Amino acid sequence: MPRWLRPRAAPILQNRAGQLALTTASELIRVQIFDRAMTLAAQAFTSIFPILIMLGAFFGHRARDKLDDLLKLPDSAVRVVDEALSDSGSSAFGLLGSLIVVLSATGLARALNRAYRVIWSSPGRPAGPAATAWQIGTVILLVLFLITARVLGWLSGLLPAPRVAGVFLALAADFALAFLLPRILLGPLPRLRLLFSGALFALVMVGVRAAGSIYLPRAIQTSAERYGTIGLAFTFIGWLYVISFVLLLTAVVGGLLADLWSERPPRLRRTAPRVDAPPG
Repeated sequence: MPRWLRPRAAPILQNRAGQLALTTASELIRVQIFDRAMTLAAQAFTSIFPILIMLGAFFGHRARDKLDDLLKLPDSAVRVVDEALSDSGSSAFGLLGSLIVVLSATGLARALNRAYRVIWSSPGRPAGPAATAWQIGTVILLVLFLITARVLGWLSGLLPAPRVAGVFLALAADFALAFLLPRILLGPLPRLRLLFSGALFALVMVGVRAAGSIYLPRAIQTSAERYGTIGLAFTFIGWLYVISFVLLLTAVVGGLLADLWSERPPRLRRTAPRVDAPPG
């Protein structure tokens, strides 16, 4: 820290909240969160959407209708997507083509792997066929998460107080996603880091989802009408950037909170789970 800044920073460094804020800012710079979030957003777009399109090609128009419903596209955007996919059929995806699509989608898993390794200074899984299998499992998990999100939305409509139930179901799904992603990619990790980062991601996503439910349909409608398919692509990439940024930010803050909690005296931690050192 520059000498001229130290007197001003001294009052902040004297309390835990100030230390956490400065450490968080330093960590965000270290992990290059803006660049990594953009990388994840681009990889997510080029990894998950081809798989969804492949499934739509295999299962026909009914699956495309489900895809449109999954993405919550307005009518004008639905027409654009249907026109873009009108020439796609199962003949475009043979066994080899499908395998290439799935293996190409592991680029997202590798980007997530690199991000988590940098954020938590973890060696991760050794390279090899097993690591590739875990990466494919990660992509499948993300696709299932998208499908499950729609199922949970339908399920919440069957419960009393559907809006409240929907919030809690989304909380559980977001927590599970943020908890499982680093666990699958990196292997065994300190449980507190997974718990803190998962809980933070779920809580922040409550606000992000609420904002997205208002902003995203309007943005999709406008971009589809003005720019067609390319407009939809940029809109989705922008929204994926927001989600990627939240995922990385909560991983950074969750890791720092877990480290602070593990440093507290045992009598203050009470029944907190034991934190084991990451495998090295």
